[in-house]
Amino acid sequence: MTERPADPSRAVARFDSGGRRRRRVDLLALVGGDPDRLARLPYTLRILLENAARTCGPGFATPAEVARLAAWTPGGAPFAVPVRVSRVLLPDSSGLPALMDLAALRSTLDRAGVDPGCVQPQVPVDVVIDHSVMVDHYGSRAALSLNVQREYERNAERYRVFKWAQGAFAGCRVVPPGMGIVHQVHLERLARVVDVAPAVSDGPPDGPPDGEEIAFPEFVLGGDSHTPMVNGLGVLGWGVGGVEAEAALLGQPYLVSVPRVVGVRLTGTLPPGSTTTDLVLTVTQRLRQVGVVGAFVEFTGPGCGHLSVPDRATIANMAPEYGATAAYFPIDDATLTYLHQTGRTAEQVALVADYGRAAGLFREADAPTPAFDAVVDIDLSAVEPSLAGPLRPQDRLPLRAVAADFRARLTRPRQDGGFGLSEAAAERRVTLALPDGSRTVQAGAVAIAAITACTNTSNPGVMLAAGLLARNAVAAGLSVPGFVKTSLAPGSRVVTAYLEASGLLAPLEALGFYLVGYGCTTCSGKSGPLPGPVARAVEDEGLLAAAVVSSNRNFEGRIHRQVRAAYLASPPLVVAYALAGRVDIDLDQEPLGHDPAGRPVFLRDLWPDPQEVAGLLTRTGDPAAYRRAYATLFDGTAQWRRLDAPTGPLYPWDPDSTYVLEPPFFADETPPLPDTIAGARVLGVFGDALTTDHIAPAGEIPEDSEAGRYLRDRGVAAGDFNAYTMRRGNHHVMARGIFAHARIHNLLVPERSGGVTRKLPEGTETSVHDAAAAYRAEGVPVIVLGGRDYGMGSSRDWAAKGPALLGVRCVLAESFERIHRANLIALGIAPLRFRDGDSRASLGLTGREVYRLDGLHAAMEAGVSVTVRATRPDGESVTFETELVLAAPVEAETLRAGGLFRRVRDGLMAAKTPAPGVALRPAVG
Repeated sequence: MTERPADPSRAVARFDSGGRRRRRVDLLALVGGDPDRLARLPYTLRILLENAARTCGPGFATPAEVARLAAWTPGGAPFAVPVRVSRVLLPDSSGLPALMDLAALRSTLDRAGVDPGCVQPQVPVDVVIDHSVMVDHYGSRAALSLNVQREYERNAERYRVFKWAQGAFAGCRVVPPGMGIVHQVHLERLARVVDVAPAVSDGPPDGPPDGEEIAFPEFVLGGDSHTPMVNGLGVLGWGVGGVEAEAALLGQPYLVSVPRVVGVRLTGTLPPGSTTTDLVLTVTQRLRQVGVVGAFVEFTGPGCGHLSVPDRATIANMAPEYGATAAYFPIDDATLTYLHQTGRTAEQVALVADYGRAAGLFREADAPTPAFDAVVDIDLSAVEPSLAGPLRPQDRLPLRAVAADFRARLTRPRQDGGFGLSEAAAERRVTLALPDGSRTVQAGAVAIAAITACTNTSNPGVMLAAGLLARNAVAAGLSVPGFVKTSLAPGSRVVTAYLEASGLLAPLEALGFYLVGYGCTTCSGKSGPLPGPVARAVEDEGLLAAAVVSSNRNFEGRIHRQVRAAYLASPPLVVAYALAGRVDIDLDQEPLGHDPAGRPVFLRDLWPDPQEVAGLLTRTGDPAAYRRAYATLFDGTAQWRRLDAPTGPLYPWDPDSTYVLEPPFFADETPPLPDTIAGARVLGVFGDALTTDHIAPAGEIPEDSEAGRYLRDRGVAAGDFNAYTMRRGNHHVMARGIFAHARIHNLLVPERSGGVTRKLPEGTETSVHDAAAAYRAEGVPVIVLGGRDYGMGSSRDWAAKGPALLGVRCVLAESFERIHRANLIALGIAPLRFRDGDSRASLGLTGREVYRLDGLHAAMEAGVSVTVRATRPDGESVTFETELVLAAPVEAETLRAGGLFRRVRDGLMAAKTPAPGVALRPAVG
């Protein structure tokens, strides 16, 4: 007979590891002692169940919520459970705004007479400075040092904030620039998989120390949407907006909305010629088709046993691209192998193994398959060489189909996924004057070929394959055309170590793939300038340039504002397309080039022998190499050590700075959402799949933009504008960049792209920023209209912060991506969803109407609909019902308070006492 679920405070067991006895939460007891019931529970939910039980108490999960999670079955209604975050991980792009917000909160409290020391991170936080290096220099061995030098010239003021923060905030560690990309550093070094903390001998197992420790699985939140990459190692975690990360840092419970859990059953093995990247693109396309937005995806099946942790991490990295919250591979023998190979201590590896097996979190080869809400089957043996693009990561194409698809898109209308060129423009040929002679190119010329990003540079298999293909190409006498900007920006110093040890760095360099930095470069729009002749051909002659990158995102304009077609590809295919110099080539049938004797050289002639790749792979798992690479992880370069920084509890804000200004959010006195918003105007009307890149750009700041004019007026030369990513500490710059992406299409001005709108009722065409300022001066509230998947893409908090600064009170769309929806609420903006069957188009909304929204408070409190009346310029009106999209009551509380910043500020001012401290961080294993 099955026992009743245990009291969480009593569900305690012990286990031995490394000669020490530790506590753990007894998951079996929590499910009533029924082993079959525990086996049916997905591993992702077992981790959440452990967390909820361990932290059960005031402000966190109740025993009833723990019991509900323990009783989960497929097909049940979604519900929310508050949990405690183990650690927060931030790249500098979201880390700087988060730390500046905490510093601003200290300043606000200090001015109010409250001890600023009460603002301390209550969980450990790791910040990795990896999103600031740009590919200004390339094509030589000096590129790395020159790019690093330029990085410090641009970003020294920003970096001083990080150096101040690691001294001012307890438990804050900073990985200096040039040490690697956040997700790869996380995978190779920072993640522990299983952690330990002090426990108590009686009562709830998480409390003040008494000499005994409790072990638990890590649960990590990251300020970057690709945080799920670490799911490949068996760590549960995902990306959130920077504002949510700040709340977790301040010790607030993180509310997990338990979603559908979708099992992906992998079978077979990859065939020769197909890479892990091809598998990733196949998974991304398939899961987007199935529909897993907001779901937990959990991988299962015998095919998992044929994938290494780097393979798994490459798949998990793309979770945002198929819309999943998490993409989890449970702990198993591959996890232990990887932990050992990457230099973790023997004690840590044993702890992961012993705890995982004792707690029921270790997947044995013969373990039963958990119960899932749905199961998707993917046969690895059916995977074929592929690219994805030219506009979205889910648009996978077999390699053989890329050329024909690209040509077909040239004259296809933009609304149908094409480029909208005339027949003449599609056929136009342009002559480029290059240092090594003239070259004639046409649409599809490869302007950028970059081996970059965390996605694939974490995987030695595809990186070695790229090096081998480069070696074979050099041996065949091939070279890369001079108009192609080539670069190598790996996520880890270990990559260049094993490439060099294998003799493969030199052939990559011979083809122009010189090391340009260890950071997130081309992938996030920091490609640097195109070669001059190419840039002029794009601007003056309308050349449609292309990029091929080993990245995870290729939304239009993301890689570079002058590149309209971008393809995701494996590193060896990046090399191949660089050699070809164009994307409209059938690599199955056409040669990449000709050898010195004039004989054609095909891709099949250069493709690496799988056995040679396998042989080299055995040399990459050297623990000593990883220990050497990460021995000085927190020390940084000489430039970092020489950098001076302020000290003390308060950051000394400089009002004349163009990089770092005190954020305005804690001093904002904008009233919270009223019950009725009347007389609202539309700031922008947007179609489906508007990304956070569109809303808040990350790339270069154009000289003729509102942000560019602001900087120029303050004496900043155009060459020193830097990218939006690096200006996120200046809210004036960021507010001017909102809805101002070069490729954004505001349907209020359908004939143009960029940051323009119409100021109504006059109908005057103006910038989005100026229109918002005019509406604010007139006391007119503003809203935004969108389509499906509003806010997809990066977990960019400025995509919500910026609209809030522009006065946006609500966004009305057909559906929202998870992270952006939560960010809107955190900034006090209401996400309203059209009822099923309704849309902007079906209701005939153009954005020129005047809007009245009624019942916002009732929607927060009782979940009833919000009534919207849109009155057209001719006086006719349409009334319809919308849904306020809230995941849990705490989000309603946040909206009622006017957003998270005000809620936190008012709470601390009311308490006037520091929050209780907690033990922060064990040593890295």
